[in-house]
Amino acid sequence: MVKHIILFQLKDELTAEEKRAAMLEMKEGLEALVGKVPGLLEMQVQIEGLPTSNADLMLYSVLESEEALKVYANHPEHLAVAIGKVRPFFKNRVCLDFEC
Repeated sequence: MVKHIILFQLKDELTAEEKRAAMLEMKEGLEALVGKVPGLLEMQVQIEGLPTSNADLMLYSVLESEEALKVYANHPEHLAVAIGKVRPFFKNRVCLDFEC
């Protein structure tokens, strides 16, 4: 199995209300990919970080294999969410993928 973890920082120019709305849309869209993308076993998006956090949200996903991660990255359902609900709102993204 492969774990795929991403931390996002949202754009500074977004108001608190805009950030909250964007995070809710991102969470809804990303978590809905389970069952639509082959090999994607689990998806959790955390949007309730503690004040000590320096990221706005975290994506945690589990995939069957490294090949499944490649399929996920290019899958049309994932790309639609990434392009429409994620990319317009973040300024920074860090990712860690690892086998377990």
